[in-house]
Amino acid sequence: MDFFDVHTHTFSSDKNVFSIVNTYPNSSNFSQPFSIGIHPWFINIDKIEEEIFILESKLEHKNCFALGECGLDKLIAVDFERQKEVFKKQIQLSEKYKKPLIIHCVKAHQEIIEIKKEVNPKQVWILHGFNKNKQLAERLLKNGIILSFGSAIIKNKKLQEVFLELPISSILLETDTSELEIQEIYQKASEIKNSSLTDLQLAIYQNFKRIFIE
Repeated sequence: MDFFDVHTHTFSSDKNVFSIVNTYPNSSNFSQPFSIGIHPWFINIDKIEEEIFILESKLEHKNCFALGECGLDKLIAVDFERQKEVFKKQIQLSEKYKKPLIIHCVKAHQEIIEIKKEVNPKQVWILHGFNKNKQLAERLLKNGIILSFGSAIIKNKKLQEVFLELPISSILLETDTSELEIQEIYQKASEIKNSSLTDLQLAIYQNFKRIFIE
């Protein structure tokens, strides 16, 4: 494998790309490497127990590499305390089944950090689609949270400056819902880091291996 896409919503047929496809409890295709979680947008209190049961059953699937995406979002109507409750249930499953956690976070980074300190998880937490400032990036890294970057690094100059300053050992790359190929994101990432594409590929591979395989 030459490229690792840690979080995507699209199945890839490219043999040079290892993609972790985001799925939900109501998904039906688990034939490729996947993560599965209850996204805060889709929390339905009447179905939570059923979805937690499905989620737990899928975490034992041979193609399951992570739990997520799950997390906290302050811009949606779902009660925030309810979001935290569902998030913490998924953290428990992440720990039980030894699966890294892929996190969706909107305007709730401090709460994510506080919960991490509270539960002191052994599994790696990955905050996907990071597009904030250097100060927040450093706070998250200091608290042991890996950052995954997507298509925003292609044109967002401020984010490029943040990306340049961060240690490559704490970075992953993703396509999320964008129509870009992961190769394009790798290419831009290598340009920002003033690195050869080959060196970047090796570094991301080592990160991926450490988090998802070892």
